Amino acid sequence: MIGLNLKREIDQIAKDKGIDSNEITGALEEAMRQAARKRFGQDKEIEARYNDEIGEVELFEFREVVEEITDRDTQILIAEAKRDYDPDVEIGDEIGVKLDTADFGRILAQAAKQVIIQRIRDAERDNTFDEYRDRQGEVVNGVVRRFEKGAIIVDLGRAEAVIPAKEQVPRESYRPGDRVRAYVVEVNKVAKGPQIVLTRTSIDFLVKLFEQEVPEMYEKIVSIESAAREPGGRSKIAVVSRDSDVDPVGACVGMKGSRVQAVVQELRGERIDIVPWSPDTARYVCSALSPAAVSKVIIDEGQKSMDVIVPDDQLSLAIGRRGQNVRLAVQLTGWRIDIKSESKMREVAEWLSRAVSVVPDCGDPEAELLLQQGITSLEDLSECSNEVLTALPGIDDAGAESIKSKAAELISVKVTEDEERAEREAETEARLRAEAAEAAAAAPPAAPIDEDGERVPPSGPAADRQE
Repeated sequence: MIGLNLKREIDQIAKDKGIDSNEITGALEEAMRQAARKRFGQDKEIEARYNDEIGEVELFEFREVVEEITDRDTQILIAEAKRDYDPDVEIGDEIGVKLDTADFGRILAQAAKQVIIQRIRDAERDNTFDEYRDRQGEVVNGVVRRFEKGAIIVDLGRAEAVIPAKEQVPRESYRPGDRVRAYVVEVNKVAKGPQIVLTRTSIDFLVKLFEQEVPEMYEKIVSIESAAREPGGRSKIAVVSRDSDVDPVGACVGMKGSRVQAVVQELRGERIDIVPWSPDTARYVCSALSPAAVSKVIIDEGQKSMDVIVPDDQLSLAIGRRGQNVRLAVQLTGWRIDIKSESKMREVAEWLSRAVSVVPDCGDPEAELLLQQGITSLEDLSECSNEVLTALPGIDDAGAESIKSKAAELISVKVTEDEERAEREAETEARLRAEAAEAAAAAPPAAPIDEDGERVPPSGPAADRQE
């Protein structure tokens, strides 16, 4: 503990552990003070000071300066104090008397060592916490070490982090030793040290990966205005450029798709759609629904919703597998989106035209105007205000009431027609299924295949008939 090489050892520990040398000397002083109190008594007022010049920890016991001693453990004669410590000391002062540490035994040295080790560990934890607290919101690299109750424990070098089960992409799997990149979502200070929580499912992780791959984002020329993600499946990002000469989508895609492919590979094949952001809501929503083509958009600003009409052959593409494409478009834009085919809208227009035709000289043109105002069903028409209808040419309050009444009547008619059509379609499907089964039963059995992969020719009466 105490020796000529102490200063050199402190400097070496500070360098190896990345700890301030003052932290180590503080731990050393505390260790020696506790050891001294065990050696000389817990009621002693003892102070430890590290002397950098001689490389030793000096122990001092404070005693009261008196003219006559009544307690040798807590008092010192003024003559002795003046002679050995301070010529200017006066009666009643307290003076630090240096203690002899040469006879400290092995047990006391071990106790001091344990205190030092604990203080160094605490200092390391504090340093690690401070380091990764500043890195919250960054992407880090690590190595998978083990698995605990579904969580992945990742070695970051100076610390371990955890990827909880809920922050893992379902399709991804890892083995110990695999390298992994993840986003630091939070850093908590707990008794065992800093708890670093990582995620690979966050939208922020997707954004950070693009920022690392696209120099224009680092230079603040291109930015991601919005992002939507279903981890492991598909993502969409809306990008904008602050320089008219820089195409934001092209910057993110890169030469021959190199930049976006780097992100796709990191996300293990997750599909990424990059669309241009626009202040024009209709144009933005049309872009968000890509790769589907959009024919028309009907906007309801009050409800922040819109009906998007697409060609019949684009309907499944616009909706996406299990509704994924439209769902991501809703997340990306913040608008409620209802996808409808052109044939469906033509059918709606026909029903609206039948309703408004109760007013003389009204029909298809008025129905089209109602569609443009967001009236996309007979229910909407029967419940809309008179002001909407009287705004159309040739319709007064009486006509508006007649139209709404006619729409209410047509609702039940439409329900009946829809049910009858569904029954006809079901019957047709059942008939086609039965015909296919009969054709399969009537077909001759396929000839067996021999060891060389050749079909064995038929034999017997059936073969004779075929000949």
